[in-house]
Amino acid sequence: MAVHVIVVDDQEPFRVTAASVAEATEGFELVGTVETAEESVAAVAALAPDLVPMDVNLPGMDGLAATRLLRVSGAVSSVVLMSSYDADRYADVATECGAIGYLTKVDLDPDGLQAVWDRGRRRPGPST
Repeated sequence: MAVHVIVVDDQEPFRVTAASVAEATEGFELVGTVETAEESVAAVAALAPDLVPMDVNLPGMDGLAATRLLRVSGAVSSVVLMSSYDADRYADVATECGAIGYLTKVDLDPDGLQAVWDRGRRRPGPST
């Protein structure tokens, strides 16, 4: 069964790149892309993806707040937060807000996406 993915990023060039990575990752299937955190909440409710690679820095609600909201809402989707900043800046905050991990945007390739998915599936979820 494929891992269904919705990509969330406000920059179209990166959103297209991330969508291409999801499509190129064996066993993953892109089911949607959205530009904002607010759209991600509606898309997750409608499409129930397994994985949501989401930019940290989004206009309006940021990716951290959206991840917390998805967690509180009971969404079963796993979020991996992404940014151009090094992991030192966001890795701990990402897991504290309920994401399964953090990837720098330069590390987003099929191997990186698969690795963060595999690590996230092995670790226990954050407590609510």
